[in-house]
Amino acid sequence: MTLLLLGFCGLILTSSVQAQDGFDPLAYVDPLIGASNGGNVFAGASLPYGMAKAVADTDSGSNQGGFTMDGSRVTGFSLMHDSGTGGSPSLGNFALFPYTHCPDGDINRCDFPKRTRAAFGSFKNSTVSAKPGTFGITLDSGIRAEMTTTHHVSLFRFTFSTVQSDGSAAQPVVIQDLTDLANSRQDNATVSVDPESGRITGSARFLPSFGTGNFVLYFCTDFKGADILEAGIYVDSRASAEVKDLTISRSINGYPLPGGAFVRFTSGAEPILVRTATSFISAARACEHAEKEISDFDFEAVSDAATDAWREKMKPIRVSTNGVNSSLLTNFYSGIYRTMINPQNYTGENPLWSSNEPYFDSFYCIWDQFRSQIPLLTITDPTAVTQMIRSLIDTYRHVGWLPDCRMSLNKGYTQGGSNADVVLADAYVKGLEGGIDWDDGYAAVVKDAEVEPYDWCCEGRGGLDSWKSLGYIPVQDFDYKGFGTMTRSISRTLEYAYNDFCIAQIANGMGKSGDKEKYLESSGNWQNLFRADQPSVWWNGTDTGFVGFFQPRYLNKTWGFQNPLNCSNLDSFSVCSLQNTGRETFESSIWEYNFFVPHDQATLLHLLGGPANFTRRLDYLHDSRITYIGNEPSFLTVFQYHYAGRPALSALRAHSYIPSSFQPRPDGLPGNDDSGAMGSFVAFSMMGLFPNPGQDVYLITPPFFESVNITHPLTGKTARIRNVNFDPGYAAIYIQSATLDGQPYTRSWIDHSFFTEGKELVLTLGRNESLWGTRIQDLPPSLGKYEGFDETYRLGRRMGEWKYKGDFGRLRGKQGW
Repeated sequence: MTLLLLGFCGLILTSSVQAQDGFDPLAYVDPLIGASNGGNVFAGASLPYGMAKAVADTDSGSNQGGFTMDGSRVTGFSLMHDSGTGGSPSLGNFALFPYTHCPDGDINRCDFPKRTRAAFGSFKNSTVSAKPGTFGITLDSGIRAEMTTTHHVSLFRFTFSTVQSDGSAAQPVVIQDLTDLANSRQDNATVSVDPESGRITGSARFLPSFGTGNFVLYFCTDFKGADILEAGIYVDSRASAEVKDLTISRSINGYPLPGGAFVRFTSGAEPILVRTATSFISAARACEHAEKEISDFDFEAVSDAATDAWREKMKPIRVSTNGVNSSLLTNFYSGIYRTMINPQNYTGENPLWSSNEPYFDSFYCIWDQFRSQIPLLTITDPTAVTQMIRSLIDTYRHVGWLPDCRMSLNKGYTQGGSNADVVLADAYVKGLEGGIDWDDGYAAVVKDAEVEPYDWCCEGRGGLDSWKSLGYIPVQDFDYKGFGTMTRSISRTLEYAYNDFCIAQIANGMGKSGDKEKYLESSGNWQNLFRADQPSVWWNGTDTGFVGFFQPRYLNKTWGFQNPLNCSNLDSFSVCSLQNTGRETFESSIWEYNFFVPHDQATLLHLLGGPANFTRRLDYLHDSRITYIGNEPSFLTVFQYHYAGRPALSALRAHSYIPSSFQPRPDGLPGNDDSGAMGSFVAFSMMGLFPNPGQDVYLITPPFFESVNITHPLTGKTARIRNVNFDPGYAAIYIQSATLDGQPYTRSWIDHSFFTEGKELVLTLGRNESLWGTRIQDLPPSLGKYEGFDETYRLGRRMGEWKYKGDFGRLRGKQGW
């Protein structure tokens, strides 16, 4: 009780401070950004990292997050979701659906199957309301549905019209089904309803959306409002109040046979409140969650507490609003908000093993999350990231491997390397502790590098014999020890190399000098696939004018071929995912992967012809639309101009994508949000410090605001970035000079101590590119040695060699700057 009271007092204090201060970050959060056009966000009610996620589900083809605003219809209001995912829809279990009445009072004239009840789920977008912790929608039938959550429990409030068009009184019906969004339910789902209280309990077995295996989920639902008239079960399109229990098969045609329970009420004069909780342990545990977390069905109190919980999480970052368009503020804070929806904290809800460690799920997928989402949380919520790291390590202890993707208690598919290694290295070099067993963490990443799993579809790395003997993953590899899709040889090689560099960093910090040297050496294996004489030609025969690209190689060390433009944004015919017919790069072209050497940009610069040619290549990548900012491999390329001594162009490029490709509208995301990855890209870019994940490096560009203040949640110290000569029109976006804690600062990057120690970075801006951050000693760290940065190159702008040809004036004009 003491802890609950302290937490409650803390929330009240936070709210009062916000009110006195006059600044509320939640005023700039719009959960509906990305709710159409393939953003696939979860737009509903949740706590930060909460297990309960309540929202309206639609029959859209893009309903991976449940709700969409694309003209589709509501099929139900379900309890759990993931956010921003691609592939199959995720979760969306045990949906509720309300009716004001059944025609002629006949329960069998209500529509039960999801497919047919959608006819009663039409709505207008103007009726939708969403804020952190609460979601509401009005159906065209006149029913208003509102929902809010605690950590495990959803509370719905359905408000009905009291009189029907025929003059009869309302007798509301609420049904609850045994389906999920993907219709993946397996055999022997169960449901029971208590005729007196109306309590519905049940369970079903489902499939994960992007992985192997299955899971059983339980639920417990209670009602408050009008008296109960009757309750029972339904199968397909028929119901009975005489039957209270049901066990149902999947059916014989591959589509889950509709089934569930219903409760009918005597009156619709008052709202019907529905409290429903889920558990992976048992229905009894779900009921315990419900009774403990929402004992009195007080919708406003639960909603207010959820809002306060979000405000507490959002408050570490505060920006100046002076002169800034409110749409940019909404873009920024909504991006931060979306990073805290996934992963989800399932601690205490893992039936697979017994442990005192935290358990997080919905790492969907680390290939997306490692680049900027988890690094952002390391700044804004290091306690949560510490718990995530402990969870990943504990998963290794009990499953045998660090996951590369994990959802619904199951192994997700591995998309490239073992990128949990990057997440652990990022946390390690930034000093996260908080109970992390780094000895076990190190053992986990070393196992990724040294032991091949039998089935590397979902864990570890495949092809390690070839990796160790040849220094690359061959196309058409001979791998008899482990099995997975024999594709992606280029992207896997590049990711393995970076994974090994990350292991070397941990080894260095732990005093393991032998391992450090070993993994630093293998981190250079990316060079074994670089073909210096490889040109790149468009499909119509036009030469791009660039030579030197990664290419596949065979076991006998001879070269294969993949057009460097295959799998690019402009390639509409290649298969580039996990199919057996996939290419040698995953979801990205060789053109884009040509830049994925995060640890050794200096050597890459040299191989690509020096800093000037490196810059021209980056320009071509972006200006020709080879890259796609709606996919995560593009993120770092926006800022890699820093490594060529052109940090000003990173700033310019960031402004070309924000807000042109990221708008605070339901259709405002360029691709699915991938658990908040897109949101973190926007937040970091606008904050002016972009990470090179897995390293203690943040690349400096001017923030989109006059000042940014970041209060570290553990040290309590506030770091500040301030722009001198801030221009709300964003013509002056080039750093002329900088100071750090009052001393001249010429480096184009900064480390994590900036946040933990609360330093101040002051940037003086101008309208023209300067020489700030262009000297070799000011470039970001690289494993290799920088070359070609003599005074002739640095002063080349004055000699006409730095003339920039990108058409950013046109982009700004289109955006209304």
